[in-house]
Amino acid sequence: MAKSTIASMFGSSPVKPLQTHMASVQACISELTHFFDAVLAQDWTEAKAQQKKIAKLERDADKLKRKLRLHLPRSLFMPISRRDLLEVLTMQDKIANKAKDIAGLIIGRKIVLPEDLAPNFLEFVKRSIDASAKAQDAINELDELVETGFRGREVELVTSMIQALDEIEADTDKLQVKIRKEIFKREKDMNPIEVMFLYRVIDWIGDLGDLSQRVGSRLELMLAR
Repeated sequence: MAKSTIASMFGSSPVKPLQTHMASVQACISELTHFFDAVLAQDWTEAKAQQKKIAKLERDADKLKRKLRLHLPRSLFMPISRRDLLEVLTMQDKIANKAKDIAGLIIGRKIVLPEDLAPNFLEFVKRSIDASAKAQDAINELDELVETGFRGREVELVTSMIQALDEIEADTDKLQVKIRKEIFKREKDMNPIEVMFLYRVIDWIGDLGDLSQRVGSRLELMLAR
């Protein structure tokens, strides 16, 4: 029974469930675009609806994570270690968790974002989502890497994806610095408590790019082995 359960879930490889989990994570984080549109419009009814959707998608991803962990065989006859798979899974999971935390904090305190910073904020969020999407692209090549034994042109393709991911994450860093500087200029005219939580939101959005880059970094280590 145990063997059939593992076979039905993984087929010949546990990579597919990892890719399915990342797709679920990406569905979750992508909703931040609609969420921030509502927040910037101060449409709290719509923002709350979007926050609930993000929370549900995060729970869906969490269920997939637990299922994969429970059924992952102790020994994998592949050129990839169980530890590496679990570490990638953990990084993916943290991306969805962070998206849920961002939406929850903003809704919980009804944080109003400076209207004139809306374009920068939306670009910051979008580039963070782009980083996760690029990490997903790389993860989706993992089965091909396994089939080729981590050799050949497939390695070059994934390496280029990881480099693109690094560039996107660098963009998010620049946008984060830019927004923090603008907030700093206005601190004296803002509620100190609200400023503190606004900086936290900015840091958490930045974490999305960082976590996505860590997914790429873990893949890069696999390529080097």
